[in-house]
Amino acid sequence: MKPIHHREREQFRHLFQRELPERLEERYTVLDAFLRTEKHVTASELRDQVAEAGKDLDLDFVRETLKLLAHYGFARSNRFDNGHVRYEHRHLGDHHDHMICTRCRRIIEFEDAELEALQQRIAMAQGFHMLQHRMEIYGICRSCIGERQGRIPLSAARQGERLTIKDFSGGSGARLRLNAMGLRIGDALEVITNLNKGQLVICADFKRYVLGRGLAQKIIVQPVRAGGDSPSPQAGANGSGPAGCALRNPETALSEKQQEIESHALK
Repeated sequence: MKPIHHREREQFRHLFQRELPERLEERYTVLDAFLRTEKHVTASELRDQVAEAGKDLDLDFVRETLKLLAHYGFARSNRFDNGHVRYEHRHLGDHHDHMICTRCRRIIEFEDAELEALQQRIAMAQGFHMLQHRMEIYGICRSCIGERQGRIPLSAARQGERLTIKDFSGGSGARLRLNAMGLRIGDALEVITNLNKGQLVICADFKRYVLGRGLAQKIIVQPVRAGGDSPSPQAGANGSGPAGCALRNPETALSEKQQEIESHALK
């Protein structure tokens, strides 16, 4: 166990002996299992880890103990992308943000001192006293991108993903129908809504399109990589996102915002 975890365990013992002495040893069991994991866990996943260690604790007790750990500052609860509540270690004085892969659900922690300082300057420029914040970036992780280097049907694309139309399958009828809608090979687009069932909503050339899954399956696309593939000619000349969806390069937007804040501070 890491030294910081030994310290957390001793503080846990001190607080819980005084505040919640009942079933204390069983709560230690939950705490130890929680400190051994280095990922974001649900109550159910932690209960399974406890069971693998030979302890049989009911799910409600594990869930209650995790809530107490969060209450006393030993854990932090998150509900990423409106999913299950997940818990992570909360070490005093530590702060980090998260990137969440919408394909494999992997959660990546990151720290960036420049980003933290910029957020403080943004708050100060607005006369706002920031107490806490949470940043969650949703996208596709490196591993999943590696699996998606080739062409995929539009129906398999994720919400927010930027793509270029490479081909149409399904015969001349589908091609004519898509051309009549205004979608052509080489067009860039962004997926607005894809819930993996029912209709898809996309935007291309400043227009929104609603497609059935069958038709979306016939549109073959290739993901546009950040810093990789060039935007299609359909993208705005000012660097807007695919298909004129008025998307901006995040690094450019961040830089412009920083300049705006610094200019405001000088006035």
